[in-house]
Amino acid sequence: MPARPSTGRWPVLIALISALLIPQPAQSQGPPSPDGSPVIEMTLARMVDYALNSSYRMRFLNLNIEQTRLRLQASRARLKSRVDLDFTIPTINYISESRWDPNLQRNVIQREDSRRLEAELSIRQPVVVLGYPTNGYLSLNNRMYRLTQRDEDTRDIRYYNRYFVSYTQPLFQANELKNDMEEAELDLEDQELDFYGDVVDIIDNTADEFYELFEIAYEREINRAYVARLEGALERARARVADNPDQSIDVDQVQVELANAREGLASSESRFRLRTSGLKTDFDLPRDAVLTLDPQIDLSPIPIDLNRATQRALELTPRMRQLDISRRGAELNLDNRKGRGGFEMDLRLSYGREMQDEIFGDIWGQPENSYEVDIEGSIPLWDWGGRKASIQAEEINLQRADLRIEETARQITTDIQNEVSNVAEFENRAFSLQENLALSGGISDTSLERYSEGSISALDLMQSLRREFDTAENFLDAYLGWREALRRIQEMTFYDWELDMPLLDSFGISFDGSS
Repeated sequence: MPARPSTGRWPVLIALISALLIPQPAQSQGPPSPDGSPVIEMTLARMVDYALNSSYRMRFLNLNIEQTRLRLQASRARLKSRVDLDFTIPTINYISESRWDPNLQRNVIQREDSRRLEAELSIRQPVVVLGYPTNGYLSLNNRMYRLTQRDEDTRDIRYYNRYFVSYTQPLFQANELKNDMEEAELDLEDQELDFYGDVVDIIDNTADEFYELFEIAYEREINRAYVARLEGALERARARVADNPDQSIDVDQVQVELANAREGLASSESRFRLRTSGLKTDFDLPRDAVLTLDPQIDLSPIPIDLNRATQRALELTPRMRQLDISRRGAELNLDNRKGRGGFEMDLRLSYGREMQDEIFGDIWGQPENSYEVDIEGSIPLWDWGGRKASIQAEEINLQRADLRIEETARQITTDIQNEVSNVAEFENRAFSLQENLALSGGISDTSLERYSEGSISALDLMQSLRREFDTAENFLDAYLGWREALRRIQEMTFYDWELDMPLLDSFGISFDGSS
């Protein structure tokens, strides 16, 4: 299993989120348009940057991490000294009670009239041995009170002072101080892992938007190329009809096809304009900005080793580590459960000095030794099997956690095997169609020449041009399928196989699953 990331790096994580949430100005990639509007060239990296800067998910996650960090800080504060001042100002008793009078040998009604002012200052420190919280407390205490008792004729005032050191140690119980602190650390780490998972989700969703825009832009280029081919065919048809007026139908056939192609080009340009308009809203870009995209296809083989991909998926992604965190949480719950309802014992020891006097200034004069030894225990005799059943229920949770880890590891291995095969399949299809596209382009050039020579009909020419158009669209589909398969395995492994480096590292976010 991957090693546990250090929770000490949360300041870097918070700083990173803050940096991602600082709005960045749009950068122009070329001269402004004729009307002075900024021109922004859309690339995958730039769109990811915009998405990270404008994502509400990132803002919510930032708040979640900050909240969990404060909870961890509160848990760690429990390991430090704590100073408390407890007081009662005042306690007034004016009551009648039935009390036994040994002189009269019977109960008599006695009235109590007293005033008590009391305060206790305590400095408590959890006992930590070699960095391990023992669940015990050592405290320094000073207790003082002023007691006034009255009857019909007199008033008696007493001052009391005791300063002492005390030690309390629970025995045969769960170390809830240590467990609570570890749970807080695990919660923070789990939030960190959620952050990394959300970043990858944003990257993947943005990549999906980018390639949707890429598809529209590339289809626009395909339509432009097809229109250009048909315009060339129309010139040749007119030239041919000039020599052979009886073949005027050729011009009509090419014009009809050209009109349809121009309509397809206009449709793709409209789709591109609407899509970029939506991106301006999504990324909070200037409304007058002109978004452009140059749909260049760079088809290079990307070898992906199955064993290496499986290892990356098990080590780099948060999924397995979060299951480990869940399992550790089940262990802590089991430990806490075993510590409840069983044999328990609390040991309390104290030693100090105390003094009581009618004069406040004399309560520090000649104090006497005082000490306490208190051992309290609880032995459950019969609970109808409730504690045993509750422990068994927590043990089942632990077994379920082990099963989820085993099942997830197998599922990841199977999914990686399938996705590596998909990448290879789409890559082969893309390379094959790239060759077919070059071949169909050559056939179209030859068909145009043969049509000019009168060797083929206009129908044959348009079929050849249409075949080139269809091949270009098929090549685009294969390329986008290959890109989609790469994105899926990239998301499944947290690894950029094109750059041969961890995915988050390529965006300046360091996470390798280790401490």
